[in-house]
Amino acid sequence: MTVVVFFAVLAFSVQMRNAFEQRRRIALLGRFLSSYQIESLMETLTQGYLRAMGESDPERRNSIWQVMSQHEERLSGQLQQLQQELTNEPGSAWRASTLPLSLPLAVHWLPRASFDLRALVRIHAQAVARGIANADQLSPRDRAFRLSAELLLLQHSCHWFCRSKVVASARMFARHQTHYLQLLAAVAPDTRSAYLQALNGH
Repeated sequence: MTVVVFFAVLAFSVQMRNAFEQRRRIALLGRFLSSYQIESLMETLTQGYLRAMGESDPERRNSIWQVMSQHEERLSGQLQQLQQELTNEPGSAWRASTLPLSLPLAVHWLPRASFDLRALVRIHAQAVARGIANADQLSPRDRAFRLSAELLLLQHSCHWFCRSKVVASARMFARHQTHYLQLLAAVAPDTRSAYLQALNGH
């Protein structure tokens, strides 16, 4: 009975510590995001892209693209400001575990199995800017599809930092019916390469 009680107390302690660390990361990221409209702009763009890609009338479709271009510029500018603001922040606070499940103090136990959200935000900001510039000269539909993937991967990174990879991937599928590996396949090759290197600590 004593062993059972011991493990019950241990499990409770681990759960409480884990919840504390998650709340700290959520509050930290939320403090910076509160100065921007990044989340609402991302939602507006992903919904707008879906409407444009599903619109059969060319004139109405072009009208949606034009409206979306204004939101794109605003989002790109705010992402650039955010990543510059994060540059001066202490690195240790912005690390999260790359393990599938969130474990307390994992970044201290296994520092190699962790990522720096500041690096990912920088990669995502650059990816969105490149996607808007359309350096690969994609069609409007393909451009919108790629930018949607870039935005969803950014969202996934933020949820991963706040909670865990499993939670972030589950949320992504629940909200957008998209698997994590599908996102990686849909973003630009440069994004995917830089993103995977950052996760591996390079």
